[in-house]
Formats: sequence, structure tokens, C-alpha cells
Amino acid sequence: MVVWELIFWISVLLIVHTYFIFPFLLNVLTRKRDLSFLDTYRKDKNLPFVSIVMAVYNERNVIERKIKSVLETDYPTEKIEFLIGSDASSDGTDDIIKELAKNDERIKFFRFAERSGKIKIINELVSKSKGNIIISTDAKAFFLPDTIFNLVKYHKDSRIAATGGFLINELKDDSGISLQENLFMDREMQIKYRESLLCLYPIGLYGAMYSIKKEFFTEVPENLMVDDFYINMKVYEKGGKAVFVPDAKAIENLPNEITEEFRRKVRIATGNFQNLRRFYRFMLKPFTCLGFNFLSHKALRWLGPFFMLIAFIALLMLWNTLFYRALLFISLFVLSVPIIDFLLGKVGVHIKILRLITHFIAMNIALALGFFNALKGVEKGIWQPSKRY
Repeated sequence: MVVWELIFWISVLLIVHTYFIFPFLLNVLTRKRDLSFLDTYRKDKNLPFVSIVMAVYNERNVIERKIKSVLETDYPTEKIEFLIGSDASSDGTDDIIKELAKNDERIKFFRFAERSGKIKIINELVSKSKGNIIISTDAKAFFLPDTIFNLVKYHKDSRIAATGGFLINELKDDSGISLQENLFMDREMQIKYRESLLCLYPIGLYGAMYSIKKEFFTEVPENLMVDDFYINMKVYEKGGKAVFVPDAKAIENLPNEITEEFRRKVRIATGNFQNLRRFYRFMLKPFTCLGFNFLSHKALRWLGPFFMLIAFIALLMLWNTLFYRALLFISLFVLSVPIIDFLLGKVGVHIKILRLITHFIAMNIALALGFFNALKGVEKGIWQPSKRY
């Protein structure tokens, strides 16, 4: 009994730490800090040349808006090149890019005749780039006029090798999971910002929009499903640091359909466990800031489904104790919430707290599936863009 109680409470503590204790500690430790301790470029003083790289696949509906959002910038136009690689798009995306490139020499278009995957394309585009700073972005992340400058400005500080920005979600529809995903994303971005304030080690930059000094860029293995995390952690391996920048913003609406978001999260989870296998050594040093952030923010969260399973098994073993029996019934009710939420949704009733629980359970199921996908192995990281517009 004592052993099973210990197993239960340790499992619960690890879950509570990653979702609640760690963010609380970050807020306490950084509540009086901001990014003013970093050196920055001024808009009118010797800004570096920037190469923006983007892989696209069948983005006909958004590609023109995306390209214009990048090039209609307050960053010096003569210090920008935009390299776009089409992964054998078949919906007319290429024609739109070619037409825009006719009138703007900053656009450099490369078509890949066969599906190659985002990672191979980004690797090749970076190798062809001229800039000292690389900005990687996605077709559905629309820049604001000052996005490029705000991503780049902290690179003047010799410590900073990479920067990430905040994503703004304009789609809020209570019929799906966009509200719940927006809550999750906002919290994630705040955690990354606080990790930056704590010690310049935010864990995971968003592939939709991040920048990196070219000498810190590492070619990504083509079978990886999550390239941005790999690139971020390789920066730390090379001795660089990073910062999450609140005023570097892009608009990227979130999926509203839970099935669409679930598919995306399984893909990301697969990549997470691929990266955990490569970078687990960081979490073996939990008393360093980098190790503490990695273990608390990512590793424990990724392993969360297994802690939940262990805690559930412990409750079954503690059935004879009234307190733990009550906890077991509460757990079974929580696990039934997605069914209740689904049935209510069928009749047009959308209760936010139930949808939030559904989202949380789906996210952890996706993590478990991603773990087993990573165990089986991934031969090539071909991707299918999410439906967001």
C-alpha cells in the first residue's frame, strides 16, 4: 500500500510540476525583469542582411497574402531576400509565386519536382542564402510591418544566436477547439518568454517564425518531424543562447477542428520524442538553467501520459482505501468528459470547460501515439499543412 501510494503521489507531483509549479516559479523569478539588459540594433543603424526561407506545399489560398506580408515591411528592402521552395505543389501555388517574383527581385523561387519534405527544402534554401541572419517561416504565418526588425534586433547582442516571436490567433470559435488551443498557445508563449528572462534558454522556438544566426544553423536530419526544436537545441549545443520576443508578432490562426489539430499534434509528438532521444542529456543536468527548463517544460510534459497511466494503475491498486477509490471515480468521470462533450456538441451545446478537458486528454493521447510512432521509426519527414483558413 505504501509503495503504491508513493508511486501515485510522485506521478501526480511530476504532472503538477510541469503544468503548474514550473510556470509559477518562472513568474516569481522573473516578475521584475524585461529584455532591456540585451543590446539591440536601431532601425536606422547598420542592420544585417536577412534571408527569409520558406517551404510550401499547396498553399494557393494564402501564398499571395503571405509573401506580401513579408515584403511590405519597415525593414530596409535592400537587405532582404526571400527564398521560397515549393514541395511539388500541384494547386497553382507555384504560378502565384512566379508572378509575384517577376516584379520583385527579392523573391527567389525554387521548385522541387518530387515531394521532398519541409526539412530537405529548408536545408537547401539555407545553403543558397546570402544573409547573416536566417528567418524561417510558414505560409500561414502573416507578418506585421515590424516583424522582421523585431526578430532581428536582438542579434546585435553577441550572446543571442536565435530569436522566436509571438503568434496571434484571430480565429475564436466556440464550436471547435480554437479557444482552448489559443489558451494553451498563449500560456506556452509566456513560458518561453519567461525562460528567456530567466537565463536566455527558451525551450522550443515556433517553426512558423524564428530567426537564427547562420553560423549557428545545423542541417536537420530529413527523417525528423519537428525541425524547429532540433535547430533550437543545436544552438545551445554550440554555445549560443536565444530569446523569445513579445513584440515580434505574426498572425497565424489555429485549427478549429479537433481531428485536424489531433493529427498535427501526433506529428509534433512524434518529432518531440525523436528530439528527446537526441537531447535527453540536457535533462540529466536539472540543476543547470537549461536542464531545469528542458526537464520541467518539455520532457516531463511529453512523458505526462505515462505518468497519468501509472497514477491510474496505482489508484486501482489502492481500491480498498475510500479516499483513493473516490479519486478513481473522479478520474473515470474526467476520462468520460470527451464523450459528454461530443454528445453535447451534436446538439449545439459547447461548454468551454468540458472542451478544455477534451483538448487536454486529446493532447496527451497524441503524445502517447507520437511516442510509439517514434519507437517504430520515421523514414522521411514529408508533411501535410494544417487547414487553418
